[in-house]
Amino acid sequence: MSVIESARGVLWARRRAPDQPVYGVSLAHERFAPDELLAQAVEAERAGFDAVSCSDHLAPWWAAGDPAPNNSGNAWVWLGAAGNATHEVSLGTAVTGLAHRYNPVVVAQQIATLEVLNPGRAFLGVGSSEAMNEVPAGLDWPSVGEQLERTEEALEIITRLLDGQTLTFTGKHFRTQDARLYTLPERRPPVYMSAFGEQAAAIAGRHADGIWTLADPMQAPGVIAAYRRACEESGREPGEVVLQALFSWAEDDDVALSSAREWKATIPPEHYTDPIHEPAEIQANGREVSDAIFQAGSIIGSDPAAHVRRIKAIEQLGASAVILMNVSGADPLEALRVYGRDVLPDLRE
Repeated sequence: MSVIESARGVLWARRRAPDQPVYGVSLAHERFAPDELLAQAVEAERAGFDAVSCSDHLAPWWAAGDPAPNNSGNAWVWLGAAGNATHEVSLGTAVTGLAHRYNPVVVAQQIATLEVLNPGRAFLGVGSSEAMNEVPAGLDWPSVGEQLERTEEALEIITRLLDGQTLTFTGKHFRTQDARLYTLPERRPPVYMSAFGEQAAAIAGRHADGIWTLADPMQAPGVIAAYRRACEESGREPGEVVLQALFSWAEDDDVALSSAREWKATIPPEHYTDPIHEPAEIQANGREVSDAIFQAGSIIGSDPAAHVRRIKAIEQLGASAVILMNVSGADPLEALRVYGRDVLPDLRE
């Protein structure tokens, strides 16, 4: 048992073996309505996934109905319903932006409450957000440097409150005055930080219980190394390495691709750094991404064995948890069933 586990409880509710990755599914509020996602959560647990997470967005990545329906339900309301509809899977966000739409004291209160209602199951994924989730709420989108400053301050507040502290904090961007969580769970829910670069990874190493990044073989090793260096420099035991990828399954390869193409809008790096917030503009930028690049970074196709091979390659990057975002627009429920029947059992063998 690691230092983090002994101090803060088991990090995943259904880790099946110490030497085997956790397999989780992430569900997309941007694409599916909340009731549809609830059915997906139930199906994911039935299929044998260990964790169910959801995106936390104010706006979707594409314009309404072009090329697919769009949505943007509230993650925290939905997580309460998902906890009631499921029984054992870990539950959390993937990920909650901390730049400034959310007050970090409230985020800490929300995840603590989710854990009280679902003992042993809650986790919190955090990141710096995107302009699409901040600007429509009347907030200026800061520079990358300020995004990181804000995220680190907010993350420190959240983790200290979850540790049971009464906190008066005066930072450059956030303040608290005698803040505390009056309803604390017995198990302290873990906090994983999303990072695409080494600076963000270093913040995760200083404050979080693990790193959450894309399963990109060119990018992930450097991010993971930076996280581990920061842990060592801070005198902390490294925690989880969570790697995420999109997946789309359909009975036909072309359908699997065509029903997921809207997600190309998640690829342009400027969508995470620049004040681009209109879904139509985000979508237009995504259309400039080639199918080849999109498929290289995603798991798309009809053959379950190909999905197994791609996920095993992700594991080789050092993942202790693999989170797969279900963007199977053609038949998301059947995609989960296929994973339960033909993908997860092979991975666990």
